Amino acid sequence: MASTFPAYAASDAPPVVGLAVDLQGVTRVFDGVPAIASITLAIPVGEVVLLRGHNGSGKSTLLRVIATALSPTYGAGCVLGLDLQRDRAGVRAHTDLLGHQTRLYADLTAVENLRFTCGIHGLPTARVGECLERVGLGEVGGVRVASFSQGMRQRLALARCLLRSPAVVLLDEPYAGLDADARHIVDDLLAGARLRGTTVLLASHEPPPAGLVSATAHLENGRLVGMTRGLS
Repeated sequence: MASTFPAYAASDAPPVVGLAVDLQGVTRVFDGVPAIASITLAIPVGEVVLLRGHNGSGKSTLLRVIATALSPTYGAGCVLGLDLQRDRAGVRAHTDLLGHQTRLYADLTAVENLRFTCGIHGLPTARVGECLERVGLGEVGGVRVASFSQGMRQRLALARCLLRSPAVVLLDEPYAGLDADARHIVDDLLAGARLRGTTVLLASHEPPPAGLVSATAHLENGRLVGMTRGLS
């Protein structure tokens, strides 16, 4: 199967490092209570890692810390060798977090949202139509996002990720609320990522097909309690 993602332009390529994610004793505290505690985690470039754990185990918080949406209260970490606190802009340039909030502009059309993304990241707009087609939104590209269902918004967020082709993709419950066709889009994104060497961390109660997962990290009460190869 051909990769879902295009090759990097030389100027856009991420730093060449061995570890995509390197966390050392990372803790994030809310109102005196740690949501994640003393997380030490090393993920090589190109791995697809499933985060497993009950609700409240810290999966979403961990992804948001890696994406620099939250700062660690204690500990240190790097993404692609870029420090989570000292080089937040650098980390964000090479990561994309798809979470519960799609971060789309409701007053813009689907096409305008993706073109806006191109403008921010210095990308050509030639693949906008292709990415919309891949997620099944090709016929509604000129429709304002305000009229989209939540499932359609999730599809558009996936199209944005395909368009950006970041080095590290962070997915928080990517299958939630999606129909069978849209689930296949997520699986295609994961398969393309593996072929291309993109690093993916996904938190999901609905695991993807086993062949798409390199390793599984298990969280309990905000702590990393184990990591195994493959899907477990």
